[in-house]
Amino acid sequence: MKRIGIVLGLTLLLFSCEDVIEVDLPETETRLVVNGVLRVDVTQEFIPVEIRVSETSGFFEDNVPTQLDDNATIIYGIPNPDAPELFDNIAFSSLTEREEGSGIYVPDPNFDTDQRIRTSAAVPGMVFILIMEHRGRTYVARTTYSPTVPIDTIEQGTETLFDEDDTEIIITITDQPDEENYFVFEFGTGEFLALDDQFIDGQQFEFSYFVEQELEVGDTLEVSILGADLQFFNYIDLIVEQTENDGGVFEPPAATARGNVFDVTGLDNTLLFDNVNRPEAFPLGFFAVVQEFNQNLVIN
Repeated sequence: MKRIGIVLGLTLLLFSCEDVIEVDLPETETRLVVNGVLRVDVTQEFIPVEIRVSETSGFFEDNVPTQLDDNATIIYGIPNPDAPELFDNIAFSSLTEREEGSGIYVPDPNFDTDQRIRTSAAVPGMVFILIMEHRGRTYVARTTYSPTVPIDTIEQGTETLFDEDDTEIIITITDQPDEENYFVFEFGTGEFLALDDQFIDGQQFEFSYFVEQELEVGDTLEVSILGADLQFFNYIDLIVEQTENDGGVFEPPAATARGNVFDVTGLDNTLLFDNVNRPEAFPLGFFAVVQEFNQNLVIN
């Protein structure tokens, strides 16, 4: 009985120490988030245009879908060599929200003419400009179509890196010669790798990537290679660096991953980006139009 009394006393003491501690987290400024990476499959007739817009919320909370003030627009064409602000054969695509409250904008199916963008428009040098308004402010993003090379081979390796549960994926690609090429690889959903051709120009290149996600025998892993320009390459590289930081949720990131979407409210020239001088006024996310190739690997 004496022993039972001691145990009960310790139990009551432990429960009495479980006070609720309230932590005042710093208020963060709400920012617009733009997810607009358009993946081009040249075997398809149209580019799958889908622009997702949301707003950041507080700590430990997911972004919240938001609506634009009006329909968004994508302008595309080949810049005139003598006047970069002017496009040859300029075209437009009007976007509307797919479902009210979804925050997903697609080519307007109710427009007078077909607003879908044909894959034939995805040629080297083609520039795409996204324009949208949100909460009374105007945002613009500009990108150039980025082609890529297909994956030559993909196979599963047997090596491990840091964790014995990692899965080695061996990939081979052949780089285009005499060009500065940048690549973004996606493994399944959520793991990315940015690669440039600084040391492999024009060569066939084989490398290993160790997938951290749990994979079982018989699972199918989709591996994608995306084209990229230098800005998109740097953006993905920084995102990967920040997500690999193991300092915990309270560890501040090394830098803020700024994309290519700018707040141009009140500026007199939104197409040249030569007068955007607002270092603290920027949304998050990225707008890009990139070629994509995929291959599937069955885990054994």
